[in-house]
Amino acid sequence: MFYDDLALDLGTANTLIYIKGKGVVLDEPSVVAISERDSSIRAVGKEARDMFGKTPDYIKTIRPLQDGSIADYDSTEQMVSSFMKQVIKKKAFLKPRLLICVHSAITQYERRVIREIAQHCKARKVYFLPEPMAAAIGAKIPVQEATAHMIVDIGGGTTEVAVIASSEIAHWEAIKIAGDEMDEAIQQHIRQKCNLVISLLEAERIKKEIGSAISLPEKLETTVRGKDMVTDLPKSVTIDNELIRAGLKRPLKAIAELIIRALEHIPAALAADIQQDSIMLAGGGSLLRGLDTYLSQETGRTFIVAEDPLRAVVNGSGMVLENPLIFANVCLN
Repeated sequence: MFYDDLALDLGTANTLIYIKGKGVVLDEPSVVAISERDSSIRAVGKEARDMFGKTPDYIKTIRPLQDGSIADYDSTEQMVSSFMKQVIKKKAFLKPRLLICVHSAITQYERRVIREIAQHCKARKVYFLPEPMAAAIGAKIPVQEATAHMIVDIGGGTTEVAVIASSEIAHWEAIKIAGDEMDEAIQQHIRQKCNLVISLLEAERIKKEIGSAISLPEKLETTVRGKDMVTDLPKSVTIDNELIRAGLKRPLKAIAELIIRALEHIPAALAADIQQDSIMLAGGGSLLRGLDTYLSQETGRTFIVAEDPLRAVVNGSGMVLENPLIFANVCLN
């Protein structure tokens, strides 16, 4: 083979690339550091994320994707181009074919924009795969069967609920509340309760270390570092998981209500299948401690977390690359 077939999970929080026959070859934060003096890209990925809040005023660290959509065309193109250069063989004779995971309600305009970015990054052919479909495949759900299955994909910018049957998305709903909103909720709650200003990166760290959706049998604690709102001086405080659980109530309630709406709106035939099966959770947001139990309590349904929820989308797209005949009908084009 003279070219590589690639799958691209272009997420709000992270970008992952899968190469056919090799697996996941790149997993980087979807972050870009830009100089406002000449609009040049100073860094991308982890290097750019590590620069957050530590650069001169003229260098801005941004996420070019917001709520699952492209917010900054030029920065997205340069970021994707940089990532692809890292993984594509320099001596490849042909341009790669690219399978891109997109949100289910993607518009024709968004398709055109993403296709242009891919083509500028030397892609020979571009295909689109809905993220919930990719997540379901990556979570080992038999999407080809006529039996319906529900998946909840909690990413960085959006939470998508999809019912899948016969290789089609039979029902879909989404909200722009997911992992990023959890981080913002933690940031605001600590500001209110501790008079401490912290960064979103610190809020994300706290979420991962001690965050939970339910009360835990054992107390978890961590030291939080930020800026005192009264003195403007650096300050550290120790907080526990119950404080963070209280701060996460609003975004978690919104996700539960989204699932309930989806369950109420699906046709009876789909509902009958789903009633007999657990609902699958995927995406980085599903890693929050006790989230499956919390959602069960709120909805009255059973939930299970995918084996590798953070990579369910890219692994699913990789399975489509590896088995094109089996998954011939799952792409949008």
